[in-house]
Amino acid sequence: MAAYTNTTMVADDADLVGFVGANVAAGWTVAMADDVGVQAEAFICNLIRYDAVTNWALIGAIEKLMMTELVLRTIAVAAISYDMAAYTSRIEAENMVNLHLYRINEITKLLSDQKVLTHIQAGTP
Repeated sequence: MAAYTNTTMVADDADLVGFVGANVAAGWTVAMADDVGVQAEAFICNLIRYDAVTNWALIGAIEKLMMTELVLRTIAVAAISYDMAAYTSRIEAENMVNLHLYRINEITKLLSDQKVLTHIQAGTP
């Protein structure tokens, strides 16, 4: 798998490899990962109504981890769904996708919480 090159919310492609697994399709490209990653970042910014990308340095470490996880898992869902043939079975790939979707849903709930939003927007790194 190619490296995710976006450097705002996700800077280390080694983290992405752990989310997609060893059997991600060889056809999955850096450009694809970058496109999905930027879209996930836009989703986060709109969800929290704050430009987290531009103001990344102002956000606390815990919140950064949560947003990074959401971006990584979103990319992973797209990468796994792109071509499931290389996985041990389709069930294995679908289970991985379902796990990611569960966590994406939970993180989205947290980021939607007004107390979390207030904390993020206060800029308390």
